[in-house]
Amino acid sequence: LKGTRVDGIYSADPEKHPDATRFDKLSFNEVISQELKVMDMTAFTLCQENNLPIIVFNMNQRSNLLNVVSGKAVGTLVS
Repeated sequence: LKGTRVDGIYSADPEKHPDATRFDKLSFNEVISQELKVMDMTAFTLCQENNLPIIVFNMNQRSNLLNVVSGKAVGTLVS
């Protein structure tokens, strides 16, 4: 799980580019090939090598953490 200020992974920084598109789901290879800034590359690679999915979500939205751990679709899933 990766809690952030935005509600998932976008094609560009949504705080600077209001027209950025949010992704619901991405593969590890798509994140790398599109050079999306998800997290520290060492941590990202560790997740990829160990088949650990990453859910990027807005930690400031009330109940998002509960929704994520309850299995509800929140943010962007990288797998």
